[in-house]
Amino acid sequence: MKEEFKGQGHMLHLKLPTDPRWVAMVAENNIENILVDHAYCEQKAASASMSLIVNYPELDELVDTLTPIVAEEWEHFERVLQQLRKRGLSLGRMRKDDYVNGIIKFVKKGGSRTDQLVDKLLVSALIEARSCERFKLLWKGLDDEELKAFYYELMVSEAGHYVTFIDLARKYQDREKVDERWQEMLKNEAELLKSLEVRSDRMH
Repeated sequence: MKEEFKGQGHMLHLKLPTDPRWVAMVAENNIENILVDHAYCEQKAASASMSLIVNYPELDELVDTLTPIVAEEWEHFERVLQQLRKRGLSLGRMRKDDYVNGIIKFVKKGGSRTDQLVDKLLVSALIEARSCERFKLLWKGLDDEELKAFYYELMVSEAGHYVTFIDLARKYQDREKVDERWQEMLKNEAELLKSLEVRSDRMH
């Protein structure tokens, strides 16, 4: 099973790999920081899919596809919370998320309702792709065997979500147009990543 992810970096099509210092910094730092930030990332992922369901209730396939993703993301939140509790740690306050705040700005203002939907789906795909890449680094780079196994499981899950969001976008808009927009977002994400400080207390 783990062999399937040898070519994962290529599969995700991210234009810029995570700074290799990141996982080493996480491993050397207090694991509470990354777990707390990760917990809130899972909350926000669930909320983003729920928002799409609320705003596009007439799209049956979107509703039916995203409903189990909402449940799965919330389950991930619960599992991260369990990892905190096992270590005698608390959830703590949500931190400012410069990465996600920057990614959200990629959504074009104006345009058709469909254009807005596609941009939101691609933003979710982009965040899932980067999360998948980060989970792979944690799986390979941490010493804690339980957390290594945990992040491997999440890596597989996030890869599936990434593909789902791309497929949904292609359902509601011409594939060529979606793919062109996806390439724009990948380039923008790479530039955003270059501008952000490498921090051991942030998942992104």
